[in-house]
Parts: sequence; C-alpha cells; structure tokens
Amino acid sequence: MYKSLIAAATSIALLGLAAPVQAKGCLKGAAAGAIAGHVAGHHAVLGAVGGCIVGHHLAAKKAAAEKARAKVARQGAPVQATPAVKALPSTNS
Repeated sequence: MYKSLIAAATSIALLGLAAPVQAKGCLKGAAAGAIAGHVAGHHAVLGAVGGCIVGHHLAAKKAAAEKARAKVARQGAPVQATPAVKALPSTNS
C-alpha cells in the first residue's frame, strides 16, 4: 500500500518537472508514414518513426527559413520569394 502511494506521489512530482516536447511536424509525418508503411508491407510502426523524423526535420527547416525571412524584413530590405522552378539560361546568342 505504502509503495503504491510513494510511487504515485513520485510520479506526480516528476511530471511537474517534465519539459514540453517540440513535436512540430512529427504528428503529420508519423500519420503519413504509418499509412505508407502499412501499405508497403505492414510496417506501420517503422513508417511512423521515419515519418516523424522527416516531418520534424522539414518543420524545423521551414521555421528557420521563416526566421531568416523575418530578420531580412526587419532590416528593411525587400523580401523576395524564392522561385519554385529555376529559370533556364537563355540560348539566344
């Protein structure tokens, strides 16, 4: 009885010390990866893990780009969007 009470009190105390998790992109990536893994041979768990890793990486990359874009905007320089497709060099000579 006392061991259970001590374990519960310790768990609650440690729960208050836990830091929040930054899971941006992980949930969407895990869902997509789980579906893809299930379709590709019943490997939903592996797909979810891989999707979480990739989704988190892409979200961090997007956040860094937004931060850089905001920094340039604060400095007063015109913000230029990056083109989706690079233009080919002209062949007119």
